[in-house]
Amino acid sequence: MRVVVQRVAEASVRVADEVVGECGRGFVALVGVAVGDDERAAIHLAGKVVRLRVFEDENGRFARSLLEIRGDVLVVSQFTLLADTRKGSRPSFTAAAAPEVAEPLYDRFCEALEGEGVAVSRGLFGARMQLSLVNDGPVTIVLDA
Repeated sequence: MRVVVQRVAEASVRVADEVVGECGRGFVALVGVAVGDDERAAIHLAGKVVRLRVFEDENGRFARSLLEIRGDVLVVSQFTLLADTRKGSRPSFTAAAAPEVAEPLYDRFCEALEGEGVAVSRGLFGARMQLSLVNDGPVTIVLDA
């Protein structure tokens, strides 16, 4: 499982011109589920996301977590995070889990975030989405299980 976390001032995701998810200060978490991932990986990465210290303290240092600032998370599924581009120009997605495997693990990741006390909003799994965000910093971190 791979999660790309972007620190944001705000974000929203649309499907067919309808906002299906949005958040204020916090994170956009792009989630790719790989072949062989399991519930343990989803729970582990959710814990890392909420405890990741990339919010500034009064001295401007990365010292605060999402939990400490009471931030939100907008979670968007993105199988393309698992693209293999080592050969040729067309990415291979064979490392990405099939949708029937990936969706329950995506849901479990979101549930684990909620279980930590974080407000979670979601994109629509498998849909074509338009993501808008105000990246704060910018700060972008890649987490792998």
